Amino acid sequence: MKRAYQIDERRAIEKFRSHLLNDEGAIQMILPLAEIAQRLRNGVGQFLLQSQLQLLTLIMENEVDGMSGSRYERGAPKEIRRWGHEGGSVVVNGQKVPVQRPRARGQEGDVKIGSYELFRRDEEQQRRIWEAITRGLTMRGYGPTVRESERAFAIEKSAVSDKFVAMSARKVDELLKRDLSKVRLCALLLDGVEVKQQHLVTALGIDETGRKTILGFHQGASENQAAGDGLLSDLADRGLNFRQFHLNIIDGSKALRAGVRKYCGEASPLLRCQLHKRRNIVGHFAEEEQPGWDRRLANAYDLRSYREAKAALLRLQDELNHVNPSAARSLEEGLEETLTLHRLKVPVELWKTLRSTNVIESAFSIVRVVCRNVKRWRPGNQIERWVGSGLVVAEKQFRRIDGYRALPGLLAALQADLKQPKSAARVA
Repeated sequence: MKRAYQIDERRAIEKFRSHLLNDEGAIQMILPLAEIAQRLRNGVGQFLLQSQLQLLTLIMENEVDGMSGSRYERGAPKEIRRWGHEGGSVVVNGQKVPVQRPRARGQEGDVKIGSYELFRRDEEQQRRIWEAITRGLTMRGYGPTVRESERAFAIEKSAVSDKFVAMSARKVDELLKRDLSKVRLCALLLDGVEVKQQHLVTALGIDETGRKTILGFHQGASENQAAGDGLLSDLADRGLNFRQFHLNIIDGSKALRAGVRKYCGEASPLLRCQLHKRRNIVGHFAEEEQPGWDRRLANAYDLRSYREAKAALLRLQDELNHVNPSAARSLEEGLEETLTLHRLKVPVELWKTLRSTNVIESAFSIVRVVCRNVKRWRPGNQIERWVGSGLVVAEKQFRRIDGYRALPGLLAALQADLKQPKSAARVA
């Protein structure tokens, strides 16, 4: 619940913005050349900072003029009068800088100056801190790094931490609550990634234009059905249409498979990550034997024909039965679902992206870079805030997938698959 002073601040800011929109006047800032030369002695950065402060002061004075009339103006007494100046601070370029701000007073006491309330808000500083910390700057190193003016207030490590906590929580909240009703899915990728002994089940969508979007993530102690259902239920609540023609790509988890079947339907095409399958199989061998078996599995999956790829994998399975029965059983389990791209005849240009959940793992490689300076993990929402911040950073770096121009071919293949009698029977 917002407190009274917060409501007053918001109203003052809204009134100031309305004043800007409805007033046809202008603010002029005159800088004598000699003064420009003096300011430039300390560098362009200092010149710009001093000029920004001067401009902000002029804007505040202009707002007070609108309330009380210009200084020394004659006429009927105003309900609001100027009341001198007092020390204050504004946030410029992520640092808090002292200013002399005008005051105004009405019959009920001091009147809030909307422009000042806007200029002193913490949001810009919080955003600057969040951006700097996610790029690798330490909490302790933020203050000395960004302080551009000797007049600027120093900011302690604890204050930097508090502001990062506030902004990272806000970023995660925006990520996990954004509307998904307009997302036009071509592919839905689900993968569980372990971070600091916590499993983060993550959903990533690829739309009709080939753009990738982090749809959400769910934190759990293990990659169980509750975590998968919790994530998919949340996506549905936020408007994601699971009944669109799309390909589901999972890491091989039985819990995620059950969740996909529950929310997307039994007929929705499902692909098990080929890379996870290969890792599971070669994990049954000694380290020196793994590259050879992995190469043979990769060659089999690279075959374009469904029949040829399946035949090659079955031959490998027969061979593994004599060499390592555990590896053979691992290959047999879910083999058909690893060949979904082959069976649907999805354009080969899309295989690089769609054959695995690597795009999620790639995003988490950025998450790990963002989190590299965290030395101590505490209970609570710390993991969620840092992972969410990392995913926001990763999403900004996303590009369209390789072969995105072939996505109409994927949609055509999905529609053709659903028109087959067996698929129609499953839908019914």
